[in-house]
Amino acid sequence: MEEIEKILREKPIVLPRYLFNYYLRLGITSDELIVLIFIIDKGDRTIYNPEDIAISLGMDKFKVMELLNSLNEKKIISISVEKNSDGKREEYILLDLLYKKLISIIISKDNEDKTLDNSDIYSIFEKEFGRTISPMECQIIKGWIDDKISHELIMEALKEAVYNGANSFRYIEKILYEWRKKGYKTKEDVINAKVKYRESKKETKDIFHYDWLNDD
Repeated sequence: MEEIEKILREKPIVLPRYLFNYYLRLGITSDELIVLIFIIDKGDRTIYNPEDIAISLGMDKFKVMELLNSLNEKKIISISVEKNSDGKREEYILLDLLYKKLISIIISKDNEDKTLDNSDIYSIFEKEFGRTISPMECQIIKGWIDDKISHELIMEALKEAVYNGANSFRYIEKILYEWRKKGYKTKEDVINAKVKYRESKKETKDIFHYDWLNDD
């Protein structure tokens, strides 16, 4: 037992911390991440051998081929065909594209321009929810952005949800739907609506208690 534990402790996998921080922003799934970790552990210029990867990870060979193809299409890895020392053609998996993408994300985060980008939105959601958001949740956020909902409006909806203790994407989706129905496009529109509501009710209650989902 002690000998087995010693073996397990002797060979840790060394990975870039940023890979775990930003893999969702790279657009890769958890299964793709597992395969990527295996490749990184093997080293750059790993021989393309889906069967070997499948056996090592306990995955189906065709599933591994599908994941490798997906990583290649997403430009996370590239496949290079080269001649080996015996003069035979061999396929290698290269990681250059992965590191370039990670560098791009890191530089973007450190940029002095504080304009909110998509990566920042994911970070803020993770911080407010106190957990890593799933690939499906990333797609939901991307859907809002693709629907031309402004970043500041998404952030305001997140703020409303957190304030009301509803850390739910469904709750945020409903708020954004209500705001779009009312024609709100900016944070200012939302604030003005709260002020008008407060004045119409002549209440001293804090305006952030406005219940958007049950407003008649």
